[in-house]
Amino acid sequence: LSMAMTCGSVAAHADQPGAPHTEVHRIESSDQTGQAFRLTYTVNVPLDLFWKFKTDFGADFISSNRYIVSNRLISRQNNVYITETLYVDAPETVFRWQTTVYPSSSRINYRLLNPAECGQKFNRGTIQLTPESGKTRIVHSTYFDFFGAAVWVYFPGPGGMVGFLRYTAEWERKTIKDLQHQYLR
Repeated sequence: LSMAMTCGSVAAHADQPGAPHTEVHRIESSDQTGQAFRLTYTVNVPLDLFWKFKTDFGADFISSNRYIVSNRLISRQNNVYITETLYVDAPETVFRWQTTVYPSSSRINYRLLNPAECGQKFNRGTIQLTPESGKTRIVHSTYFDFFGAAVWVYFPGPGGMVGFLRYTAEWERKTIKDLQHQYLR
């Protein structure tokens, strides 16, 4: 877990030569408050396989992300999933997410159901998957507001937004490569 105009790239450095391309841009928040980003990257697996991976909300592999302590699927009703996630930077705070999947358009919408409990005003976004020459292109846009967000989006290195998003794209590339055999069914 509705794209606005690009406000400019916050990606301070280019990808390594030969590495998969990852773009991070700040975008205008649709609410005129808070912050927003657009993360665009590709993974080297076909769309149908990546869709299965990306929508496996109860999978154990999710906690292999260095920013996630735990994640569990609470409920599913039709195409709406409720999950609870604990993050490294707030290990006692349960983030309850509602995620709606749209298989026919390969789109995922998500929103934080308990923002006040998580020290946020709001957090929501979309993930759009599209096929691209046997690979999958991901465009992930998020709109959020929390104390310190304006600092986080510009903070350099692994503790800032760009470092976090680049890590997330790389983690997904590695994880789907390692687990793709599980999703070939």
